[in-house]
Amino acid sequence: MEPNSSPNTPTAAADASVRVPGAHTDTFARDRLPPPEQWPKLLLDDPGLRYPDRLNCGYELLDRTVEERGPDRPALRSADGGVWSYGELRETVDRIAHVLTDGLGVVPGNRVLLRGPTTPWLAACWLAVMKAGAVAVTVLAQARAGELATICSLARVSHALCDARSAEDLEEAAGLAKADLDGLRTTLFGGDGPDDLTRLAAAHAGSGPYRAVDTAADEVALIAFTSGTTGRPKGCMHLHRDLLAIADTFSRQVLRPLADDVFAGSPPLGFTFGLGGLLVFPLRAGASALLLEQAGPHHLLPALVRHRVSVLFTAPTAYRTMLGQLDGHDLSALRRCVSAGENLPAATWQAWFEATGLRIINGIGATELLHIFISAADDAIRPGTIGVPVPGWQAKVVDEHGEELPDGEAGLLAVRGPVGCRYLADPRQTEYVRHGWNMTGDTFVREPDGYFRYVARADDMIISSGYNIAGPEVEDALLRHPEVAEAAVVGRPDELRGEIVVAHVVLTEGSDQTADSLRAHMKANLAPHKCPRVFVFEQSLPRTATGKLQRFLLREDSP
Repeated sequence: MEPNSSPNTPTAAADASVRVPGAHTDTFARDRLPPPEQWPKLLLDDPGLRYPDRLNCGYELLDRTVEERGPDRPALRSADGGVWSYGELRETVDRIAHVLTDGLGVVPGNRVLLRGPTTPWLAACWLAVMKAGAVAVTVLAQARAGELATICSLARVSHALCDARSAEDLEEAAGLAKADLDGLRTTLFGGDGPDDLTRLAAAHAGSGPYRAVDTAADEVALIAFTSGTTGRPKGCMHLHRDLLAIADTFSRQVLRPLADDVFAGSPPLGFTFGLGGLLVFPLRAGASALLLEQAGPHHLLPALVRHRVSVLFTAPTAYRTMLGQLDGHDLSALRRCVSAGENLPAATWQAWFEATGLRIINGIGATELLHIFISAADDAIRPGTIGVPVPGWQAKVVDEHGEELPDGEAGLLAVRGPVGCRYLADPRQTEYVRHGWNMTGDTFVREPDGYFRYVARADDMIISSGYNIAGPEVEDALLRHPEVAEAAVVGRPDELRGEIVVAHVVLTEGSDQTADSLRAHMKANLAPHKCPRVFVFEQSLPRTATGKLQRFLLREDSP
């Protein structure tokens, strides 16, 4: 397929009010984009960000890279030492795409849920969905049935590709959301059933290359869900050109990867941090990625050594944990370390530098903006700050009215660039986008030298080990327990994880529930990283005269 004009041809889609005819026959996502006047101003004038009007990111990331660098380079690696070349990856992706369109009836614009541990097969499924012109809905493998049901309902998912080991909760979710998901077609991979995707794909070995759907650059390619302070998930819709823009800004201009690099890290592909760092960035650079199913700090360090990883993406928690385990581990291949997901303390940066000689590239990103938009690398790094706007992005600190504040004064962070927030049919769009800027919900200070320093979240979001956790969502799960009368969830500062989730609970009269029993209830209803680590049993919760919960008092009691 040669659907694209010259990469220097500007796209009319840079203006939200101008749309190029799309390839989606299922227009659900397009029809639920915010109206043009609610979009942030997009910055696409930079020569490196002038994408053609027609663009398929799956083709650009995979086929274009094969054309330019050849099929024999390593692309994806697994923990057991297996390696897929770019040619082998393209063959697998094309076979899956044939299955999607010829066998499963996927049409351009259908939403396809992707779920499973971080493996080459999950990555291949994502690329196949892109080439088929469908819309990927990425979720965590640990997400529970109730969470999945909500996501599937909001996105009106029509198909699901799921690792056979992660199927149980998805089946339950389909039952919970039956009214919205009538006819959901789930196809498993990695199992031994006759309809397993691995078998179906093998049967298409003779089908030949798959011609990628000629999507418009501004058609929706991805819906990534995040939780806001209300706990109700927000679907962040990202376009085909967005997936290239994050690679052509942060990755190309700050990270500066090499074609021989081996990427690895802890964030799963269900997070945009992981999707960018472990798939989009390496493919755009012609490099390879080590995809680890188990990527906690204790698994990560030996993998870095064994596979000679050179580019690492993880959270400050992991860097702090690995510091105490470095003895005897040869990290001589490691040349780039990226930290995001929570604030990186200057002490952690300094300790890692002293132990390894490596400068951690700190960054802040958001699901709404897909990846990192403020950062710094090499000699430009200043520990204790995040950095400066990534080339192609702009940032400022403003007051509640959107007026820019003087340097040194704390306020709300406002950013804009080639990617912007577009919520899926959600009235909170006007809260996140104001006056053409994306309001991230973070409190920052811009220093006189232009560097941005993180202060705190401006809402009730808890950030623990790089995960964003909405307190109200955890409270809702707690209140589903019949003997929980009231619940309030806050973050408590923690040296290792940044914050931990603390649940303040009022039980019903006569209840003899314990922390262990409530913990078991929560693990059955929420992903593990959202479950409280500490339970505090209260006689009552602090409220205002109007009944509003005073969470700040609970935070003060959780030093």
